[in-house]
Amino acid sequence: LYGEDALERFAKLRVAVFGIGGVGCMAAESLARSGVGHFVLVDFDTIRPSNMNRQLAALHSTLDLPKAEAMRRRILDINPDAEVEAMIEFADENTRGAILDRVDVAVDAIDSLGPKVGLLEDIIRKGLPVISVMGAGGRKDPSAIRLDDLSRSHGCPLAKRVRKFLRRRGIETGLPCVYSNEPVVPQLDHESGSEQE
Repeated sequence: LYGEDALERFAKLRVAVFGIGGVGCMAAESLARSGVGHFVLVDFDTIRPSNMNRQLAALHSTLDLPKAEAMRRRILDINPDAEVEAMIEFADENTRGAILDRVDVAVDAIDSLGPKVGLLEDIIRKGLPVISVMGAGGRKDPSAIRLDDLSRSHGCPLAKRVRKFLRRRGIETGLPCVYSNEPVVPQLDHESGSEQE
């Protein structure tokens, strides 16, 4: 599909995936299956039973493992030649710079507003290629998924808030993002990611 030259480039590519939840797992696995050879997986959380319905690495055999470590093992099961580093920590102003200095591309799959905005500001200031994923919870229609500059996103509450906070930091355009413009389906407490099992 991509050709030999592209596959050689993919094998050398160093990708950081921030947030190894539902979206981050899918992104990391897709990249691994496409031949990307170097990963830094960043997530401080562990796998819980409530993750089973939406996260690739969430299995009975991985319960209570750090998400980054479970995904590291999964990628190595796909490609034993890959180099995969699991960083089981919170990506904040003290750690982001060192991570970003070691990679070629970043995937932002963080769902918390403050950490997401801080990460994106650092990535944009460094000029690093990035794809950012906005809110997907409470949506069912895949035809409503869009890829566009954040400045043109609409119908996504998280994208609206991220856009607002980045504008306050002087960033207006230049951030490709994936979002859904489908209205959010109201959820019951036990369906919204609550860890109350």
